[in-house]
Amino acid sequence: MANIVAIVGRPNVGKSTLYNRLTESRKAIVDDFSGVTRDRHYGQAEWIGKKFTVIDTGGFVHGSEDVFEAAIREQVLIAIEEASVILFVVDVTTGTTDLDDEIAGILRRSNKPVYIVSNKVDSAKQVNDSAEFYSFGLGDPYNISSMTGSGTGELLDDVVSHFEVEEEEESTLPKFTIVGRPNVGKSSLTNALLGKERNIVTPIAGTTRDAIRIHYNQFGHEFLLVDTAGLRRKSKVSENIEFYSVMRTIKALEDSDVVILMLDAKDGIEAQDINIFHLAEKNKKGIMILVNKWDTIEKDHKTAKAFEEAIRNKIAPFTDVPILFTSVTEKQRIFKTVETAMEVYQNKTKKIPTSKLNEVMLEIIENYPPPANKGKYIKIKYVTQIPGRSPMFAFFCNLPQYIKDPYKRFIENKLRENFDFKGVPIQIFFRQK
Repeated sequence: MANIVAIVGRPNVGKSTLYNRLTESRKAIVDDFSGVTRDRHYGQAEWIGKKFTVIDTGGFVHGSEDVFEAAIREQVLIAIEEASVILFVVDVTTGTTDLDDEIAGILRRSNKPVYIVSNKVDSAKQVNDSAEFYSFGLGDPYNISSMTGSGTGELLDDVVSHFEVEEEEESTLPKFTIVGRPNVGKSSLTNALLGKERNIVTPIAGTTRDAIRIHYNQFGHEFLLVDTAGLRRKSKVSENIEFYSVMRTIKALEDSDVVILMLDAKDGIEAQDINIFHLAEKNKKGIMILVNKWDTIEKDHKTAKAFEEAIRNKIAPFTDVPILFTSVTEKQRIFKTVETAMEVYQNKTKKIPTSKLNEVMLEIIENYPPPANKGKYIKIKYVTQIPGRSPMFAFFCNLPQYIKDPYKRFIENKLRENFDFKGVPIQIFFRQK
């Protein structure tokens, strides 16, 4: 389970400053997961070896003080539902307000660990002033100054007492993560692979709450399968809830070797899917695309080809990705999914002998050398694969700075044609020899 710390409170009490201090303004895991994170309001933090994610709920609410009240109540309820620990920030310079009392009331009824954070405490007098926050009935206030950082250490010691130290996993098994929007059939796929109802599958979007890990060992294949919480939507489409589940998807994605992106044949590939695809690509994960519910589509002999083309156009420029059409309920091509994921994993971990690499690539380069630049000829003399978690290649040459993107793409395409890196992003570096 992801360790999530949510910061709640009314406007202008210093939630964002506290957030920045806890995450040391580390860049959030996501750059621009469009329409969901908008202004990057979560980041990763670590304290005494325990990692957790911090969410600044204040970042979700825009508008004036009165528009706020309902929105803030909703924030707090979502934080209670989704977070592991809640930091309730109040401002010692203004004391308690009606809105604070109301938030405290909601938090008292939750059974989540709540810490009152009395912010802007810069003097001994203010330490005394913060005594009025005892009236919330939520325990001792923690006196901090999020500007200077004083007091945050004790607060963090207590916050992380709720988390286990994550053991670095010894498992060398490939990790496959199934991602996609709600109701595309992720849990049904898991169940079909295992041959038993492991997940509760109902047609209500969002019945899978957390990522579920399953050890699969059948038909000569062994791996860990992660079924992520779909990007949930509630009846009142709450962007914030979706935000939390996107976060879980991202954590699971970061943790995997191959991402199985599942689409619904009726909807095709949508913006959210393309975002996940690019996120996986950016994190250098193996990727395959699974178009589910293919049995529900009226088909002629061209349908699959046209569908596949439409997907490749949208995920370009990285299009060397396996696309499979399945029907989980009809048990069509389920095992092909496993085989394809294994192939992608093998491509991702493939090591090409240097001699073979040079034999093939230097001949191609000799026939199609990089175009001369400013009258200077570029000579590529030697190629080698750099050890790493995904395929990386170094091409040693006299003038690396003159090699332009079109030639890099040409080289990448030739590597793919000759060595099969289907489903895997590859990196190419030109270095001075």
